[in-house]
Amino acid sequence: MQDVQESEIICERQGSAGVVILNRPKALNALTLTMVRGLRAALDAWEHDPAVTRVIVTGAGDRAFCAGGDIRSLYEQGKGGRLEDALTFWREEYQLNVRIKEYTKPYVALVEGIVMGGGVGVSLHGSHMVAFDKFTFAMPEVGIGFFPDVGATYALPRLPGELGAFVAVTGDRINQGEAHALGLATHAAPSSAFSAIRDRLIAGEPVDAVLAPYAAKPATSLLLSSQAMIDEAFSAPDVAGILARLDAAAAGGSELAGKTAATMRTKSPTSMALSLEQMRRGRGVDFREAMRIEYRIVSRIALGHDFYEGVRAVIVDKDQSPKWKPAALADVSAADIDAYFAPLGPAELTFD
Repeated sequence: MQDVQESEIICERQGSAGVVILNRPKALNALTLTMVRGLRAALDAWEHDPAVTRVIVTGAGDRAFCAGGDIRSLYEQGKGGRLEDALTFWREEYQLNVRIKEYTKPYVALVEGIVMGGGVGVSLHGSHMVAFDKFTFAMPEVGIGFFPDVGATYALPRLPGELGAFVAVTGDRINQGEAHALGLATHAAPSSAFSAIRDRLIAGEPVDAVLAPYAAKPATSLLLSSQAMIDEAFSAPDVAGILARLDAAAAGGSELAGKTAATMRTKSPTSMALSLEQMRRGRGVDFREAMRIEYRIVSRIALGHDFYEGVRAVIVDKDQSPKWKPAALADVSAADIDAYFAPLGPAELTFD
């Protein structure tokens, strides 16, 4: 909501708050390694500063809180043989996600506009996430041959029923009301209240008291009202089974089922199978183990084909016609997927 023209990330104390502004509005505030390191350093400094009683994170401009990691840069690093540079970003980003999840002071993300991928990692895991009117959430990674990372392994399986698998495997966008109803956002507020909420938090008013008027969940939600169909379809043993159940539901008159099946058939078969397995495994792990799993996966994805092909088709050449390898679900084996989850030995993700 603020436009400032300095560095990629601004971290400063204002009143009782450590205030963070993700400051790349022309790039939809996409995360860079500089931003990851800046936020980590600020959190470390503020945690033991008695003058800072809460952290507030916002995005510059009003189009996006943060649209994800700087995917084009990661693509260029991988294609250019600088794989270790890309892995350094993912490693430090995932360590930051853990830092946010375990932070000992209130961490309030004020989210207006797009929040996807890496933006989810710096908002969802804090103590409070307030969604405003233009809020649009997605983990759309299956559309670029990637997977829902930045803690999705932990967070999405904890949504009601199979809704987390639905979000991960389809990449569908979720608006403010849906996100609040599902529990992704802790609060939902009108955009007109943004400045007053921020100012009251900076002034040191109790966080929960400031946000209390925006805690009541909406009475209706398309996804929750469709949960029986979603649970039935996404509890299938594999992606082919999900599609078969969606097709049956669509034949029975479910518009959402038909739309969902059509969407899934455009995504990377490997990414969908990987994301489904990720959701299943994520139910039984703590947050740190979830992040270790994600670093194992990304270390293998970065050596593969579909991520680079997906980014080429969607972001670089923009022909929207990725050529996935393999192109068919039937050619993605369980052994292929299991290999993504194998421990990395000395290269495992570690935490301070």
